[in-house]
Amino acid sequence: MRLVAMALLLVLAVFAWAAPQETKAEKDARMKWWKEARFGLFLHWGLYAVPSGEWNGHTNYAEWILEEAHIPVSTYEHFEQQFDPVKFDADKWVTMAKNAGMKYICITTKHHEGFNMFDSKYSNYKITNTPFKRDVMKELAAACKKHGLKMCWYHSIMDWHHPDYLPRRGWEDRPAAGADMDRYVEYLRNEVSQLLTDYGPIGVMWFDGEWESTWNHKYGQALYDLCRKLQPNVIVNNRVDVGRRGMAGMSTSEGTAGDFGTPEQEIPAQGIPGSYWETCMTMNDHWGYNKNDHDYKSSKDLIQKLVDIASKGGNFLLNIGPTPEGEFPPLAQERLKDLGAWTKVNGDAIYATNASPFPSLSWGRCTQKAKGNHTMLYLDVFDWPTNGKLVVPGIGNKPVRASLLAGHKSLSVSRQDTDLVIDVPAAAPDENCSVVALEVEGKPVVYQSPAIEAATTMVVQSIPVTLDSKAEGVEVRYTLDGSDPTASSTLYTGPLQIDRAETLKARSFADGRAVSQVVSQEFTTTTPQAATEVADPKPGVSFKMYAGDWDALPDFSSLTPQESGTMSGVDISKWPSKEHFGIVATGYVNAPTDAVYQFQLSSDDGSKLVLDGKTLIDHDGTHSLTAKAASIALAKGFHSIEVQYFNKTGGLGLELAWCKAGGKLAQVGTGELFHRED
Repeated sequence: MRLVAMALLLVLAVFAWAAPQETKAEKDARMKWWKEARFGLFLHWGLYAVPSGEWNGHTNYAEWILEEAHIPVSTYEHFEQQFDPVKFDADKWVTMAKNAGMKYICITTKHHEGFNMFDSKYSNYKITNTPFKRDVMKELAAACKKHGLKMCWYHSIMDWHHPDYLPRRGWEDRPAAGADMDRYVEYLRNEVSQLLTDYGPIGVMWFDGEWESTWNHKYGQALYDLCRKLQPNVIVNNRVDVGRRGMAGMSTSEGTAGDFGTPEQEIPAQGIPGSYWETCMTMNDHWGYNKNDHDYKSSKDLIQKLVDIASKGGNFLLNIGPTPEGEFPPLAQERLKDLGAWTKVNGDAIYATNASPFPSLSWGRCTQKAKGNHTMLYLDVFDWPTNGKLVVPGIGNKPVRASLLAGHKSLSVSRQDTDLVIDVPAAAPDENCSVVALEVEGKPVVYQSPAIEAATTMVVQSIPVTLDSKAEGVEVRYTLDGSDPTASSTLYTGPLQIDRAETLKARSFADGRAVSQVVSQEFTTTTPQAATEVADPKPGVSFKMYAGDWDALPDFSSLTPQESGTMSGVDISKWPSKEHFGIVATGYVNAPTDAVYQFQLSSDDGSKLVLDGKTLIDHDGTHSLTAKAASIALAKGFHSIEVQYFNKTGGLGLELAWCKAGGKLAQVGTGELFHRED
């Protein structure tokens, strides 16, 4: 009994331990190696490699084959004794990654299928029980240490094999009776503890599969804390916790755990300033191995994606799905060689760089790094100038020198008004991306048109408007009478208050001369949508639930509801996982004052917001959890509201948030939503 009590106290102590609060400087120091690395290799490898993407005549599967092909777990388990990657060579894998210019490797220690690719102490469903018998993670960790790469683990929260993981799918053969999610979480934590104890220093714990309703913030925060307790310097991605919004990969909820965001298969158009982020992407069309998938991105595309991501301040985690024999597919090896040839010459433009100071460049991208009191600008040229003149637009710094990274050939630089012009050879040194290193004095001063920032252009009450020149040493002048600003126009010194219909024009100036184009914004007065009288309103909204399998919102009025009732808010995040159903929620939202309001509708899958009988947000179709927003002027009082939603398969989610224009979005809930009992 004493031993049991002591064990229980130890478990409680681990759950109660919280990672110490970090200052920004402390977190930056912990993230330093990762930020400077910029480029890593992702590996999806598991039992799903055995069928190689094929099942019952279909050839488009990979790591999700168990779920997508509805394979019973009892059948899927047979792959365990077929897994024998006799050609696996950890040293060869790590060497290929290193030669490609990658600085870290992240591999699936366990994917959603539940099979452990390491010698787990807590499960018999593991690689050391296959004919192969070896612990590939131990071998990879040793090879990474030998070659100077960081070893990182991917570990799935979702588990389609473990008897205690919930929820179940409708087609599964695993009984749900007796399943205990808390018991599964203890198993998950035990495995994570082993991965962070038995394999040496780990760079990143990369979690995934957190979107189902059974996982919550309490579990996520505790798992994050456990990782940081066991290895204080480990970096943990945001998928350890809830709050990630679809493939865009960033957490939108404050207070959620995680050190960096995880955009998937996409590159943020403007980057994500002020945040750590990493785009993960496949080389072809699948994460795991599919022997029929030869649709590989070209080397040029991959090189330019690496450059694009670095120019926006992010990391690139590029995926390969190894074969069941334990090799990288030949086309993947070719792409790694080409990436290595490019990074060997041009790596200075990637590693330890910061995001571009330019909003856009017609010919390519730019990265930068400080060099004492100077700045090195790496001009990554995708489209080589045919006239031998590379124009660096709108830059106020004095040039020091310029050269090609390929061969280090010096290049002459001259100024033409607000631009710098570099004389370059007629032919591009590299057909994929050529890099010119431009050294300038001081921090970059890039001339841009001012950004006019306002929560809305519809004026009901006075609204604040800011003007941002985006550069030090540059001033903004503006007019409100429709004329173009000159050097004698009003100097912007702080937020403007717009309370009537006006046309705002602004322009950037330096040393008394215009250095940007004129930008303008028209503000219009708006009559708020009239409110509705509602007799004896009751809290919450009414809802009707329907059963069906749709790819788009159906005509719910023609269907018979399976269930009806009321709910306090338009939010189903805490509902049990459910597929093939729809909801129509109706009622009234109570606007506290005459104002412009912003509504945001988040859903997985399709949804629609109808306000006062008109569609305000159309978010229809099958998609992951994403959000759409729109604004409307409302008079104080009640306004009819209808939210339609359907979920096909996978995760489910529906949430309605709002705020006054310029305010902070918050869920529409108790005290704001009402219905009538007819």
